[in-house]
Amino acid sequence: MTAEFMDKTSRRFQIAEAVLSQLDEIEDIEKLCFAVPWSYTNLEAQATGKNKLFLCASDDSCVLGYVGLTMVLDEGYIANVAVAPRARRRGIADALLFELERRTKKQLAFLTLEVRASNAPAIKLYEKHGFAVVGRRKNYYTQPQEDALLMTFFFKKDENPC
Repeated sequence: MTAEFMDKTSRRFQIAEAVLSQLDEIEDIEKLCFAVPWSYTNLEAQATGKNKLFLCASDDSCVLGYVGLTMVLDEGYIANVAVAPRARRRGIADALLFELERRTKKQLAFLTLEVRASNAPAIKLYEKHGFAVVGRRKNYYTQPQEDALLMTFFFKKDENPC
């Protein structure tokens, strides 16, 4: 299923499950965004693995960003959220999180992730989506060494489903 979006500059883009033909571009973005990027093999496992959801934002010409999720029972663990530097500040990550939440809200109790304690723009984005800091992982990141904030979003379940 593909969802259509418009970015802050009125350009259209789509979000759909990542396909193998997009992995080279996703790997390039991964290398631009993270000090310790995932390998092609790890990205392929995220795209094809059981209990995984790997969403990709793209326009007619290229991959703009992606988000990966691993599901364990009713728990959702966000692995990576990344947007190509050339596509930032256009609402791509916001749309990826919105679509991830939309696709998982009926089956999951929560979504959780780690974020560098110094990554103020990402923390602000996650807070906008209802994530709250629930813990800290000391020296979680390397290159440079830094704490991670553990942030979690709890889905509100309908108390009366009738």
